[in-house]
Amino acid sequence: METFEVLLQESAKAHGHLCSGQVVGVRMAMEGCRRIGLDNPRERSQIKKLIVYVEMDRCAADAISTVTGARLGRRSLKFVDHGIMAATFVNLETGKAVRIVSRESARTLAASKAPQIRDRHRQQLEAYKTMTCEDLFHIQAVKVNVEACDMPGPTKFKAVCQKCGQVVRDRREVMKNNRILCRPCALGTYFTPVKEQEKKENEKKLHRMVI
Repeated sequence: METFEVLLQESAKAHGHLCSGQVVGVRMAMEGCRRIGLDNPRERSQIKKLIVYVEMDRCAADAISTVTGARLGRRSLKFVDHGIMAATFVNLETGKAVRIVSRESARTLAASKAPQIRDRHRQQLEAYKTMTCEDLFHIQAVKVNVEACDMPGPTKFKAVCQKCGQVVRDRREVMKNNRILCRPCALGTYFTPVKEQEKKENEKKLHRMVI
């Protein structure tokens, strides 16, 4: 694996700027890979052995992806939306896994580690570079059961939504009232089709006119 400074520069370039989250993410990824026995996860011989679960969509996630080579498109990077500055690193060959959580107390500790720097963001950035892993992280050995449908590689499982006809991959379909449905049809989703939105607005206008 490259040195911390080299990886930090790569990460900052990929992310678009250097910040304390990049420092945390690079150190988290380096330590996570070291603890599961992958000393150079981006090498061809190791890249298929690693899955990383990130629990936040913040700066550190980009750093972790840069250091490990894990990608959503490769199915080696998994996003679990917990809103926690944490990541779990899994060695698929050995089953060894470790979850690393950024300590909130590190923010306060930064003041004593870099007292010469007055700007809080810059202070954290520099302090996080030199803190011990114990000060910066809570590290825990864990077990992760990676299902066949979550493994990297070609699609093994497909289903067809019985409401809209959409193909659903990797066992993300939902059984509801004895029907196979995609999640948008079964549970609702983040978007509203424009025509449907316009229809709802027109119905509201009509209702107000009637009243």
